[in-house]
Amino acid sequence: MRATWAFVPALGAAAAHAPVLRFDLLRSLKRPLDGGASLGGRRVFGDNKTVRGALVMTAGTTAAAAALSRSEWFRERLPPELRDAPPAAYGLLLGAAVVLGELPNSFAKRRLGIEPGRRRGSPLGAAIAVYDQADFVPWAALTLRPLWRMSAAEVAEAFAVVAGVHLAINVVGYAVGARTSPL
Repeated sequence: MRATWAFVPALGAAAAHAPVLRFDLLRSLKRPLDGGASLGGRRVFGDNKTVRGALVMTAGTTAAAAALSRSEWFRERLPPELRDAPPAAYGLLLGAAVVLGELPNSFAKRRLGIEPGRRRGSPLGAAIAVYDQADFVPWAALTLRPLWRMSAAEVAEAFAVVAGVHLAINVVGYAVGARTSPL
């Protein structure tokens, strides 16, 4: 279960990004990561993947890792390799995974003609929606490698827990009117 605790600072990405989106802050950084480029007549990632989002989500994750790492209660739940790692390095690498993890999914959805924030009502659409809940976990297994080498079992465990928690948060958000759909 230690692997799952390593992903808690990723909540800092959402906490930092939500007010930026809500109040349209840092407008000068609201530039698409794909620079508006298209492939086969469709955008590479779309307008929703921005420089602003990448920087804010990485910074939020890094700040959360630094803050949480000050707590012995949190540190003792981490895998030993991350417990001993510099919090800023851990946060930056996890933050990079949060950003990088979204890009292949966005790329695939654009190729399939699925608009940002939408999903296809099919088994493939359902699979993409579930994967989207924890898409950064496999990337974190790569980005965190200089500090911690996750086993396949740890990746699977973390993916399942992160996806489950994210789905539950989405359902609650939908119930209180903060989301337009539960997925």
